[in-house]
Amino acid sequence: MKIEKITLRHIRLPLIHFFETSFGRTTERQMILVEASSDGVSGWGEVTAGESPLYNEEWTEAAWLLLRDYAIPPVLGKSLRSAEDAGPLTEHIRGHRMARGGLEVAVWDLEARMNNEPLWKRIGGGARREIPCGVSIGIQESVPQLLDKIERELAAGYQRIKMKIKPGWDVDVIRQARKRFPSIKLMADANSAYTLRDAEHLKRLDEFYLMMIEQPLAHDDIIDHAELQAKLQTPICLDECIRSAHHAEQAIKLRACGIINIKLGRVGGFREAKRVHDTAQAAGIPVWCGGMLEAGIGRAHNIALSTLPNFILPGDVSASKRYWKRDIISPAVEVTPRGTITVGDEPGFGYAIDYGFLREVTVREVSLG
Repeated sequence: MKIEKITLRHIRLPLIHFFETSFGRTTERQMILVEASSDGVSGWGEVTAGESPLYNEEWTEAAWLLLRDYAIPPVLGKSLRSAEDAGPLTEHIRGHRMARGGLEVAVWDLEARMNNEPLWKRIGGGARREIPCGVSIGIQESVPQLLDKIERELAAGYQRIKMKIKPGWDVDVIRQARKRFPSIKLMADANSAYTLRDAEHLKRLDEFYLMMIEQPLAHDDIIDHAELQAKLQTPICLDECIRSAHHAEQAIKLRACGIINIKLGRVGGFREAKRVHDTAQAAGIPVWCGGMLEAGIGRAHNIALSTLPNFILPGDVSASKRYWKRDIISPAVEVTPRGTITVGDEPGFGYAIDYGFLREVTVREVSLG
């Protein structure tokens, strides 16, 4: 498989509704799509970095430059034995896993299409043909608005509700949510909004029998999470901290978490995501697939990832219509009334590109090779 051409597209998609976390509000997504071509076949990837360096150090503009000037040149023109060989070609670049991962997953999709098989099969998945779905609900403008939103998502069939929290929007808000919905699968995501000084405050969340509290402390601190986990009954789920299988090993050894969220972009693509998955599975730590407000390509890749056997908890993979009036794939990702996504057998990531709409939302494009 010789990578003959790589095309970058910068697209802009407005969200149907703003999405707010502890580090800010998003109203529009700007994303980079990667198209890798060989022998007349194309594979697609999506860079999941945000518009600003707030979730981690990456952002859209930097990812464009990183891909164009540093990540693509070592891959372009190379003959690869398999998609497994793509990731190591950019390992000399420090960090920037989301940018590098967008390229890496495009090569996996390309290989799957060249072999006329679904992406989930190519990565070694297939443990389930329906994946359980949860939703992530951002910080709302009022508690009644939040409760109404939870009600709508449950009515749509979603199996798990994740609430974003931050200081001032945490214990009392979760108390009201739990009172209204006493038996649902409920979790909280802090996106690093707290410190160890908040341990006593966070212990108050134990009374609400949450599935987990996700990434309460610093994005790069495993040790403090270990100290906090020892004080909490609620399992901690690590997100931003886990960028590699080695980080997962460290967190498990220190008992810093009971659950791990795996995001393709955060760990740099399928190769490392599978390693994190295997490390957690060997230790008896369940995983689930996190989301980054992806468009259809990234969403489809998450579906394939979620078919690996240790993805036993509902992830953040939800229907396209929750975010976009129109997606860049056809058909849009849909969720069944029982809160699942059916995994298909079509080659590659399993959906068609809506080229007409893609042209409409593309801000800039460059082809290399």
